[in-house]
Amino acid sequence: MGDQLTTTSTVFIEFYYWVTVVVMFLIHVGFCVYETGVSRRRNHMHTLMKNTMAIPIVTITFYFFGWWIYFAFPSGFYWFNFVADALPYDPNLVAAPWSPLMATHLSGVNATDAAAGITADGVNGAATWHRLNGVFWAAFLLFSITTASIISGAVIERIRSGAFWIFAVFVGSVTWITDAAWGWSATGWMVKYLGYHDAYASGVVHAIAGGSALAILFVLGPRIGKFRADGTAREIPPQNPWLVTIGLFLIYTGFWGFYAACNIPMIAPATIAGQITGETWTATNIYLAPTTLSAITFNFLMALSGGMMAGYMISKGDAFWTYSLGLAGIIAASAGNDLYHPIQAMFIGAIVPCIAYKMHYWVERVFKIDDAVGAVAVHGYTGFLGVVVAGFVLWGAPSSPYEGFATISPLGNFLGALIMFFGLGFFPCLILAWILKAMGILRVPLRAEIAGLDFEGHNAYEAAMAEVKAAEQSALATSNGR
Repeated sequence: MGDQLTTTSTVFIEFYYWVTVVVMFLIHVGFCVYETGVSRRRNHMHTLMKNTMAIPIVTITFYFFGWWIYFAFPSGFYWFNFVADALPYDPNLVAAPWSPLMATHLSGVNATDAAAGITADGVNGAATWHRLNGVFWAAFLLFSITTASIISGAVIERIRSGAFWIFAVFVGSVTWITDAAWGWSATGWMVKYLGYHDAYASGVVHAIAGGSALAILFVLGPRIGKFRADGTAREIPPQNPWLVTIGLFLIYTGFWGFYAACNIPMIAPATIAGQITGETWTATNIYLAPTTLSAITFNFLMALSGGMMAGYMISKGDAFWTYSLGLAGIIAASAGNDLYHPIQAMFIGAIVPCIAYKMHYWVERVFKIDDAVGAVAVHGYTGFLGVVVAGFVLWGAPSSPYEGFATISPLGNFLGALIMFFGLGFFPCLILAWILKAMGILRVPLRAEIAGLDFEGHNAYEAAMAEVKAAEQSALATSNGR
């Protein structure tokens, strides 16, 4: 792998990403706890299984084609690239499931094969990628599962599990990873031509998930009893606020890992396309621009605090919205949290979630959209606005260390937000939702929804317990009181 410093860096990066993946998994523990706390008891197992089974389904599909899409599409489409030389990595060598880089190995056993030239700088070859490809794949996989799982909470208590899993594959392994290739890659066409900047995925993860969820909800319809005869909405409060609290705090914790995984912890500046020179090593953001974990730690905590305080005030102390808007605060500032001052992050994290909160109730009232957990507001509206705000606040700053890339601008980030929320989020899922509805496989039957989606399992449990109780009583009767 070259000199000792390069070797040490590679081993450190491998372990670093492995740790971030472990921490990010807490996001999904949080989703399970959070959604169970929101759903009614008669739907608990359905809610849990719907969400948890998305993990293996997206994992398998992401292995077979999702990772390949990220490397194939940064400049548009694999066979019709906007720029002929825009693919720094051959997707078939890096990410095709039959590639030696996508399999078990012994630290670069195939380092002399054709994959040795897969990097843009020509320094790190297959020996390095044999160490890093698996942990990079896993980090992006967790981003993919998170994007799909955001949708899960919005549609609880009425969607068929199979329909949700189709959406999970479509969003997690196709549309999301496409937008990551376009706008969350050092060579993405949106970064190069629009100056799109979204360092910690306000748009790339959250806006696309929120737009997708809104489209599904539009076709799926509200839960029975959500709206009165006069069209006004009823509150269906969380079944267990304590579980909601624990779930959201677990999501906060997992978000730490998410932020860390959006950074490359150790890279030689001289290797960044020859644009940055020097003898030192640095951490970079997803666009390979230098940053530090210290900087994003300030901004993460300030944005979270701004969101929670604003959420407490605007919701009049409602626990559900206080904690949800804390999460929204992080999402609102995420687009620019590599460059914001902490006080900027705090104010953005406080103001944008309040706008999203108001939009949630306006959309609910006008369009009769029943979002059970406020996912469209917390992730979608907040993510969209967070990207737009970053375009204004960071106006004129470089979007990338690469020469010739557009600078950050309000227009570039606004167009990027539209692509994320509508172009790759809302409209593709709207079409898919209409298809599933036409096939009769989108929503559970009326009787099942009223009885509860755990009806069969609950009845089996009650029957088993009744049989055990009868056996116990029989044993007591024949024991003569002993």
